[in-house]
Amino acid sequence: MSIDILVLYYSRYGATEALAREVCRGIDSVSGCSARLRTVPPVSAVCEATESTIPESGPPYASVEDLSQCGGLVMGSPTRFGNMSAALKYFIDSTGTDWVKGTLVGKPAGVFTSTSTAHGGNESTLLSMAIPLIHHGMVYVGLPFTEEKLSTTATGGSPYGASHVTWNKKPDVLADDEKSLAAALGKRVASIAVKLAA
Repeated sequence: MSIDILVLYYSRYGATEALAREVCRGIDSVSGCSARLRTVPPVSAVCEATESTIPESGPPYASVEDLSQCGGLVMGSPTRFGNMSAALKYFIDSTGTDWVKGTLVGKPAGVFTSTSTAHGGNESTLLSMAIPLIHHGMVYVGLPFTEEKLSTTATGGSPYGASHVTWNKKPDVLADDEKSLAAALGKRVASIAVKLAA
């Protein structure tokens, strides 16, 4: 039986999606696990939602069924003034029923982010995403310093989760260290999900 690990993200210009795909690569490297890639629609400025239920391209939008069916969760967002994006927050804010049911209790969770600048609030964004996951009773998984690249990277990476800095680069072009750390995060969450399932 395969354990699905939900990789849930919002991406505006492609950087966070690029990280999400590296996280998936790490998950898929763990025997018995597979990544389930999902996104969320942007928040509309009008009172009525106008997005289609299925995006024109890319992965499908996340549903509450994805939460109940996953054995773990890795969540990603671009940084918005040191916080997660409104689109991802809107989805998380809709999971109150799952919080009451305990849908995510005991499942491992990790987070990742992308910022425009080196001091754009990536660590506070990672922590802002961790808070609701901890409220859901999830087991928070970071990146330990046994991950060599965490000590040598000159770009993204944090003990709180994977990150990417786009400064003076195309947003979706990740540095090798950023790719490695994102994959390591996915692998850690998947490996812990396997251990918890046993």
